[in-house]
Amino acid sequence: MSRAPLVVVHRDAQLLAQAAAARLITRVVDAQATRGSAAVVLTGGSTGTAVLAALAGAAARDAIDWRRVDIWWGDERFLPRAHPERNETQARQVLLDHLALDPKRVHPMAPSDGIDGPDVEAAARRYAQELAQAAAASGARGADVPTFDVLLLGVGPDAHVASMFPGHAAIHERERTVVAVHGSPKPPPTRITLTLPAICAAEEVWLLVAGAQKAGAVGLALSGAGPVQAPAGAVSGSRATLWLLDRAAASHVPPALVRLASP
Repeated sequence: MSRAPLVVVHRDAQLLAQAAAARLITRVVDAQATRGSAAVVLTGGSTGTAVLAALAGAAARDAIDWRRVDIWWGDERFLPRAHPERNETQARQVLLDHLALDPKRVHPMAPSDGIDGPDVEAAARRYAQELAQAAAASGARGADVPTFDVLLLGVGPDAHVASMFPGHAAIHERERTVVAVHGSPKPPPTRITLTLPAICAAEEVWLLVAGAQKAGAVGLALSGAGPVQAPAGAVSGSRATLWLLDRAAASHVPPALVRLASP
């Protein structure tokens, strides 16, 4: 069972991105030393993309054997392949295209012009099947998802995570690991997302948040608000949950919750 979340506050968004990238390198190296491989779930958004860019420029990035890393996504905008607003496109541009990855271990969610065409429900089912197959291949008995060492999430100003928005049906899903999202209040309206059971199966969940416009959402999520009001407050890792913030985003966090602050 996950412990209480650890709230780490950094001076500004740039330092947050650099520190999160360094932390991720260490976590992946440790996972590879233990199991021989690692699995990371990526997120989009400005802060998530900044972390990936910082990772690309980190001197220690090659301490990771990237051929033994599985890359997954927590959600995706259901848009055509290589569309600039797709999380996959942004991740490839700032990081993945610069690494010696095994293409078979990179697992993007289907685009709207992919194998399932415009059928987003079929695309969501396909991703769930891919996760289940990876879990079975890893020997994870009875698991619907493989072992995620780190799952990265951004948080919206409305306290949404992945593509689970306050009041939307995806928040209530407990059986499926991946669902289609229709009518997203943030464009584009059609998306694919991991559900809470899949997210909370990760060993570590890291919520990456920068900017004063997110402070209210962070404070709400850490105040114990329910998942319908603040989906971000409902996510946790099986071993650890980290809120990695800059000072502006942390302005509504009670001081007692802050475990560590950078100078």
